[in-house]
Amino acid sequence: MSALFLLQQCLIGLTNGGLIALVALGYTMVYGVLRFINFAHGDLIMLGACAALGLVAPLGLAATGGPPSLATWLGIVAMVLLCGLFCGGLNVAVDRFVYRPLREAPALAPLVSAIGVSFIFMNIGLAWIGPADRGFPQVVPAASLLPGNGVQFGWKDLLVLVVAMPLIVGTMLLMRTTRLGKAVRAVAQDRTAAALMGIDVDRMVATTFFLAGFLGGAASVIAGLYTNTISYQMGFQNGLYAMTAAVLGGLGSIRGAVAGGFVVGLVRALSTAYAGERWTGAIVFAVLIVVLAFRPEGLLGHRVKEKV
Repeated sequence: MSALFLLQQCLIGLTNGGLIALVALGYTMVYGVLRFINFAHGDLIMLGACAALGLVAPLGLAATGGPPSLATWLGIVAMVLLCGLFCGGLNVAVDRFVYRPLREAPALAPLVSAIGVSFIFMNIGLAWIGPADRGFPQVVPAASLLPGNGVQFGWKDLLVLVVAMPLIVGTMLLMRTTRLGKAVRAVAQDRTAAALMGIDVDRMVATTFFLAGFLGGAASVIAGLYTNTISYQMGFQNGLYAMTAAVLGGLGSIRGAVAGGFVVGLVRALSTAYAGERWTGAIVFAVLIVVLAFRPEGLLGHRVKEKV
């Protein structure tokens, strides 16, 4: 187990962490505004991957042996935008017709409804692509960009970072520096006070769902092109690790979701390499339990005083 081997696992962990962080942002943004976990988010990403597979041929993308051409990169950007719009619009529709009528209902009602939406999405995916795994063409080659030095960093790894990092940074800047972001944060802090100040609460909630869905759509494209395989059940595992990252970083904290995503990615990669894949899930959740035992609010979360 050389230093190069450790470096390789860290690179794998950071690459996977970027994808996990992108999905975790969707969980934490919705939780920050509505204080409930959208369990359907993982299966929304699965539907985005189905849409991405359907866009491969119309966008002229195909397997190539060499480095991606400019046309290939433009096709990938178009796929990210289209799948982001698809997932964002679908997320807004779910909020409008499923979650909004339950705004004042007991907390368990929207939670159970989210689980129901998850099953509906899964069955849509089953009807869309069938029960068997479906393969993506090798649009982005697996060849390493660093040949001959013992460390593999390929075009696919670059794809994850090129797509995920600008979206992560852009989301953080949007929430921190723009009027829209400040309005969303005001609604997250106190919906009643935000409404009294003239903020359209329902519009801000819908905006949050759209942004979460857009990020999930982008993540679905990355997942399909990176693994070259999708299935109607892929949303469960992807959603589980992303939700773990959001809780680990601190639910409701955008920076926490990003940090949690990279931590979970690194722990997964190192666990698989040194302990074996069958122990990966156990080690990830053991780390989560240990962190929450000492910091119940997560790595970058904030303690919220209960009103009495």
